[in-house]
Amino acid sequence: MIIISKVLIVDDDKTVLEDNRKYFEKMGYGTVCADTARAAEELINSAALDCVILDIDLPDENGFELCARVREKTGLPIVFLSGYTEEQSRIKGLSIGGDDYVCKPYSLEELELRVRARIKAGQNAIPPGPLKYGSLMIDPGSRSVSFGESSADFSTFEFDVLYFLARHPGEVFSYEQIYNQVWKSPINKGIKSLQVIIVRIRQKLLELCPGHEYIQTVRRKGYLFVPV
Repeated sequence: MIIISKVLIVDDDKTVLEDNRKYFEKMGYGTVCADTARAAEELINSAALDCVILDIDLPDENGFELCARVREKTGLPIVFLSGYTEEQSRIKGLSIGGDDYVCKPYSLEELELRVRARIKAGQNAIPPGPLKYGSLMIDPGSRSVSFGESSADFSTFEFDVLYFLARHPGEVFSYEQIYNQVWKSPINKGIKSLQVIIVRIRQKLLELCPGHEYIQTVRRKGYLFVPV
């Protein structure tokens, strides 16, 4: 079966989690699951995802708080799935950055259609053409990075930063400019997170393309992508 997209399903109800996982996999999606906000955030930071289905009432933290943090870093589509049907809950979920809000009980078919629509909207906003520098190819359509016959997995955050820098070869961008351009958000307290993301990108590129230093630091100014 061809995997059309990859979704993260977050819910502390094991039955809901398993039912959703089985249905989405039957529909051709790749899935990863989490039953806490902490586990979900670790997956969002490390995996390449196309959408998050996020329950609000989690045991360690509510989904609103997790969504707010994710929105500081990425435009990854988030669909809330909740037993809270009050209008104020729906308004809050959408106002802090959620893309959709589905109330329990719900139709699995409707949920999948809503997720598919959010993924499609996000893909339509991405420039369609891959970037190619020698043997290095960065493809926004499949969100993949390859060098010759080899490829590497980049998380959603890592790919967003790499793709942005690669679209502007030779230009230097500060931390603040990267945050504003990639995530449409002020940097706030996220400077250390961005430093970690840059380190991971460099490590993965060096493993994929030995001897090629595509991401370089300009002291006190920021980062730039240097075609080789």
